[in-house]
Amino acid sequence: MSRHEFQDDLDAIARIDAVPLILDVLCRTTGMGFAAVARVTEDRWIACQARDQIAFGLGAGGELKVSTTICREVRARCEPVVIEHVAEDAQFREHPTPAMYGFQSYVSMPIVRRNGDLFGTLCAIGARPAKVNTPETIGTFRLFAELIAFHLDADERLAAAESERRLNESLEERLAERSAALRLYENIVQSDAAPICAFDTEFRLIAFNRAHSDDFHRIHGYRVKIGDVCPDLFLPGRSTIMRGFMARALAGEVFTVTEEFGDPDLTKPCWEVAYNPLRDEAGRIVGAFHHAVDISARIRTEVELAAAQDALRQSQKMEAVGQLTGGLAHDFNNLLTGITGSLELMGTRIAQGRAAEVGRYIDAAQGAARRAAALTHRLLAFSRRQTLDPKPTDVNRLVAGMDELIRRTIGPQVAMAAPVAAAGLWPTLIDASQLENALLNLAINARDAMPDGGRLAIETANRVLDARVAAERDVPAGQYVSLCVSDTGAGMSEEVRARAFDPFFTTKPIGSGTGLGLSMIYGFVRQSGGQVQIRSGVGQGTTVCLYLPRYLGSVGGAERPPELAPASRAVCGETVLVVDDEPVIRMLAAEILNELGYTALEAADGAAALRVLRSAVRIDLLVTDVGLPGGMNGRQVADAARVGRPGLKVLFITGYAETAVLGHGHLDPGMHVLTKPFAMEALAGRIKKLIGG
Repeated sequence: MSRHEFQDDLDAIARIDAVPLILDVLCRTTGMGFAAVARVTEDRWIACQARDQIAFGLGAGGELKVSTTICREVRARCEPVVIEHVAEDAQFREHPTPAMYGFQSYVSMPIVRRNGDLFGTLCAIGARPAKVNTPETIGTFRLFAELIAFHLDADERLAAAESERRLNESLEERLAERSAALRLYENIVQSDAAPICAFDTEFRLIAFNRAHSDDFHRIHGYRVKIGDVCPDLFLPGRSTIMRGFMARALAGEVFTVTEEFGDPDLTKPCWEVAYNPLRDEAGRIVGAFHHAVDISARIRTEVELAAAQDALRQSQKMEAVGQLTGGLAHDFNNLLTGITGSLELMGTRIAQGRAAEVGRYIDAAQGAARRAAALTHRLLAFSRRQTLDPKPTDVNRLVAGMDELIRRTIGPQVAMAAPVAAAGLWPTLIDASQLENALLNLAINARDAMPDGGRLAIETANRVLDARVAAERDVPAGQYVSLCVSDTGAGMSEEVRARAFDPFFTTKPIGSGTGLGLSMIYGFVRQSGGQVQIRSGVGQGTTVCLYLPRYLGSVGGAERPPELAPASRAVCGETVLVVDDEPVIRMLAAEILNELGYTALEAADGAAALRVLRSAVRIDLLVTDVGLPGGMNGRQVADAARVGRPGLKVLFITGYAETAVLGHGHLDPGMHVLTKPFAMEALAGRIKKLIGG
């Protein structure tokens, strides 16, 4: 081809950017058979474009099948590789490609970018022997390699220019969108009814909306301006508080406060204010802002609602008290009628000289008194004020010991399954006698719910209540022992179940029960730190479960109940101080003590008792009520007495006592409790045992 034609081809290549055309011109100019532009990697060349891909020997993926030695040489030296006789060259000697495709000569010219990076190589293969290792041939290859490099750089510059053009267009669009967004944001902030303001690190106002300006003027009488030191605008007592809030936000804290602001002479609303820091693009805090909401109306509504709820609760309490006192008055009037009537007839018969008939009236009066004591006991259990005697208890053993009693109580119509006793049941700290009463009451309730017969089951288990379940059952999370009594009776409706623990509430016919059974069980279990739950449905039977806290100690052997034996007479002038504000109780106790040979001293309150205790008189035992007039309870009297008389034995007699006064069932050594009402023989026996012990 002529030089003019060659120049035309070069111009065309520069204009059209066609690598295949470059390769074709190169082959026609140099007489090589095939040519390719390849990327040079560590150990192989990957073709970009080839004049004749099949003839050039490209494998799958465009990998040139040439010597890896040549690849490394071109990459390392970045200089041309020229081989005139491929078959005689050591780099191709054992390579199958020359023989397969008939290579005779080979030229590889590095393609170096404008920044000095090696892009790849312009390589060509001759199918017949040719003089390729000449300055003219090498110069031609170098010219074409530079042309390709120039073309690549031009493509990149064009691509960069196009990218910059698109970026500029995008920036203009984004700027327009940003401006619109800022205008929208400004409109939103300005139209927000809540006050919003921003301040810099020196507490100076840098922005605020219309609501902030208007509300500040309304509650402070001043129009804020940009540059005002924000905390200094508040009243002296509030300025320090505001500066503290703003300093927290400037330190990076995000928080919300509820405060009253304003001049009481103008207005003093309550605000909920949210603080947030302001940061620049680098994340540095350059200020902060707050968003305030006037919650005065909400606070007023909450106060009114709380007052209404308090009034409702008070009304409900009065209704409950009315129901309680009504049922209590009914039952006690019956019992008092039996007692007073019996005493009246006793007096009449004695006056008539018919003393032999007095015995049955005495029995009737005592029976009514015992029932009154039982009713009082149930009321104390319901109110969680009964005096308990908790001890480590094996509930499985307790249930097994009551098996025969429960079977006799429920009768033959009700089938009782063998108790399901959990293996390894934890002990619990409980008043065992009260738990026995509760279990018996549940069995009786189950029997009454199955008038036509049914099935009763008792089951124990260890339960671990997590925080969620414990919250649902209104007990602390932890480990519990459950005692469940189930029946197949009529069941309860939702309304009945909701009132099951109410005092004097019963679904039984009039005269068939006081309605205190479940309320007593509930009060006793709650006082012991546990909970009671009822699962029931109409026609689906009922299950009542007692949850009792686990005791982390061991349980000793079963205790034998004390026997009431006649007390022997006192010796050696033993003296007992009786402290009680009820004269009749002091009189009866003194009579019993004197009959047994004890010296009985009496005191009506704590102050009188302490005067005796601080004297030199002999005192072997202090018997005191827990609830005493005059500002000192029985426990305080006992503690004060033991200061001057260490080891003094104390017997508390009480019918109503806060467990905290008695140490929650953990009395000091030498202190004991006897619950009112009690038999005089029981008092005498306990006194003799304590003094003798």
